[in-house]
Amino acid sequence: MNDCVGIINLDGNESKMGELVANRPLASIPIAARYRIIDFVLSNMTNSGLDCIGIFTKNKSRSLIDHLTNGKPWDLNRKKDGLKVFNFGEYDPSYEDVHNFAENIEFLKHSRKEYILLASSHMICNIDYEEVLEQHKKSGKDVTIVYKNVKKPQNAFDDCKVLNFNSVGDVISIGDNIGRNDEANISMEMYVMKTYAFIDIVTECIRSGMFRKVKDYIKENLDKLSVDGYEFKGHLECINSLKSLYDANLSLLNRKISKELFNGDRPIYTKTKDEAPTHYTRECEVVNSIIANGCYIRGSVENCVIGRRVYIGEGVKLKNCVIMQNSVIEDRAVLDNVIADKGTEIKAEEKLIGSQLYPLFIKKLKYI
Repeated sequence: MNDCVGIINLDGNESKMGELVANRPLASIPIAARYRIIDFVLSNMTNSGLDCIGIFTKNKSRSLIDHLTNGKPWDLNRKKDGLKVFNFGEYDPSYEDVHNFAENIEFLKHSRKEYILLASSHMICNIDYEEVLEQHKKSGKDVTIVYKNVKKPQNAFDDCKVLNFNSVGDVISIGDNIGRNDEANISMEMYVMKTYAFIDIVTECIRSGMFRKVKDYIKENLDKLSVDGYEFKGHLECINSLKSLYDANLSLLNRKISKELFNGDRPIYTKTKDEAPTHYTRECEVVNSIIANGCYIRGSVENCVIGRRVYIGEGVKLKNCVIMQNSVIEDRAVLDNVIADKGTEIKAEEKLIGSQLYPLFIKKLKYI
């Protein structure tokens, strides 16, 4: 895909992420013990041969930029093309992105790529974009949107868009997922089009003042644009709430799902850290859990996802929990259905119980 430039637009709705996005974008939230949410779309692009990728983010992106470094984990530390991060726009991309694109349009022109792949970061999957681009070229359509046909979409895809097709497979309307149907074609917020067409859309949005987002322009101009759909048939998780983050982490305890997302032929890359192996003491008990390096475990852990450098004290009982890095859980504490942000400290003998429908969130300590 040397003729395609990638844009990762961090425009996901963060209103249901609570304190987790107080000082970081959704894209840099930890997931699967040692990864960040953005690792999936970024790895999918590089695995598909994209060597020119721009990330459009917003303020409070220190943790994201620290994670991305110079793009080396994804082989994007290059003199030509490589990884570019644009985080100095005055507009929040969740409400408006056309001005941010317009102010940095030279990035697209200098890339000299014929096609553009526009994607959000909050859709977690392992997808081959080469197949998407190949279908787009064969179809001759203006835009191709990636979607997944989902059974019972009300369970995990709240606030997502739904594609509606005519009898020949063209997208004729884009609506909201209200969860009343037994199945729905969920938009994965991934778009392929020619670069000049994208630039024309951005220009028209600003000229007319009628559209604040590129995807809103596409949605409202389906009568003028020919839009195709590419059906993705693999596993998909949408991270747009604390509950969906919790469910996505625990779904990885299913080996079938884990093996598909972390495919050996299409690996998910992340920033590497030199950590000692996790130390499991004789008295600990660990069942069906994902545990990153650098931990020290003395208690009981069942159906949990544990990040790097987590200390779990003697007599601790963890069940169905997502514990992020650098957390300390002191002796004899009990946690069930809990999400703990990184740097959390749980005192000895504390008991924190949530439910599967409403997991309890523990925010990290703030140091001044």
